[in-house]
Amino acid sequence: MANKRSEPPAGRSRFPDGFRILQGKQEYITYLEHSSIRVWPSDVPAHFDQHTHSAIEIILPHRGVSVYRILNEVYRVRSGEILIIPSGCPHELTEYREIMRYLLLFEPNPLLNLRDMPSISTMMQQPIYLHDDPELQRQVSELLMQVVNCYLQKEPMWNTRCYSYLLQVYALLGQRYLKSVPQRTANRRYIDPVLMNSAITYINEHYMNDISLEDVALFTGFSKCYFSRTFKQFSGVSFLEYLTRRRLNAASDLLVRTNHPIRKVAILSGFGSTATFNRVFRQHKNCTPSQFRAIYSMGDLPEDETADS
Repeated sequence: MANKRSEPPAGRSRFPDGFRILQGKQEYITYLEHSSIRVWPSDVPAHFDQHTHSAIEIILPHRGVSVYRILNEVYRVRSGEILIIPSGCPHELTEYREIMRYLLLFEPNPLLNLRDMPSISTMMQQPIYLHDDPELQRQVSELLMQVVNCYLQKEPMWNTRCYSYLLQVYALLGQRYLKSVPQRTANRRYIDPVLMNSAITYINEHYMNDISLEDVALFTGFSKCYFSRTFKQFSGVSFLEYLTRRRLNAASDLLVRTNHPIRKVAILSGFGSTATFNRVFRQHKNCTPSQFRAIYSMGDLPEDETADS
């Protein structure tokens, strides 16, 4: 029996170019067709209770103060300052009068698939508050305004151009971050970045297969235990976490771009069974695969979830 489509959920609100869908504290960002980035300018003060979403969020104020509460920290972001909130991080936003800001939200998948990004994964998992380095703030602000302009103009390949500027932002931030890494890791054993990047490439090229920690360790020539410890030290996440993220990125892309049945999506993205795929997907995305497809493809939530079983 075909799934019924529910009415728009109570937590759904309309914006000029899309919807904001809330289920409890989980927000699902809807994007324009063939894109995975949103830019929302505003000169109207707003308040958003604590919520989380898969998108990275960047606040770029031009006037007034945007107050974020992230975990136990409060950030009062003013003109010239920038706050970057990582994917999946609970946060609350309050704005007051005389506000003018740009809010950028984008999916991190295109960034995470680059070979050298795991080296700054620890940085990407924490809020980044730029407020005490005027030159870096100027450079990042200029790049983010290029993102804003590309988004507003909607010229051909605008989504890719937006990500090209975001990549430059993370290259700048990553360079600054990595300069401090040797001081924190001076007593650690040397890690060959070429070898670790080769391991990451191997995972990226074989994630759809039944690969294991032992397989990748054998590929690098290390023992299982040594490779596991070294991989986490290099990338900031465990082998299993990285492999799961890679598979989920692939599955998310297939759910949005294709009409493949859930079972086929699970197979193509490397999950051993539909049941495992559903369980892991729900744990990380706070929704089922069919709900994810409905949100990002059509903007509605399926009432009947039997297609996921």
